[in-house]
Amino acid sequence: MNKKIVIINGSGGVGKDTFVEFCSEFVKVKNISSVDKVKEAAQILAGWNGEKDEKSRKFLADLKQLSIEYNNYPEQYIQSQAEDFENSEDEKIMFVHIREASEIQKIKELLGAQTMLVTSNRVEAITTNAADANVDEYAYDIYLSNDGTLEELREKAEQFVLMEN
Repeated sequence: MNKKIVIINGSGGVGKDTFVEFCSEFVKVKNISSVDKVKEAAQILAGWNGEKDEKSRKFLADLKQLSIEYNNYPEQYIQSQAEDFENSEDEKIMFVHIREASEIQKIKELLGAQTMLVTSNRVEAITTNAADANVDEYAYDIYLSNDGTLEELREKAEQFVLMEN
């Protein structure tokens, strides 16, 4: 199997992490987010404790934007993780969670990645912060609908992995 980098996006709660977890049943994956280091900084600097409420989502989105403006650290982090992925013998798919369209495009071009939007008709879109509010404003390579059962999502993950072979 060729190595593949996939930028994955979707509103909170649509099943992105579940899809990635199901993919990992079939092939070794690396799963990172453009806000991984932002979350670490939020814990250290502001005592953020991992909540996924609206206030926290806005805080993290704003902090990420500041780090982009300051030194583009989220991109630097993703680039270093992509280098580790390329040097790994067993990891075959790297998923990179990114919300903002401009950041998605930069990383897509930088890493030659595919883009994927996960949607679910069971989840109401989050519009209280810029990162979540605009997930639909990008022309993705792959659209994955998570409107069915967990087993159906697992089957879609298996098909996706097999398609990548």
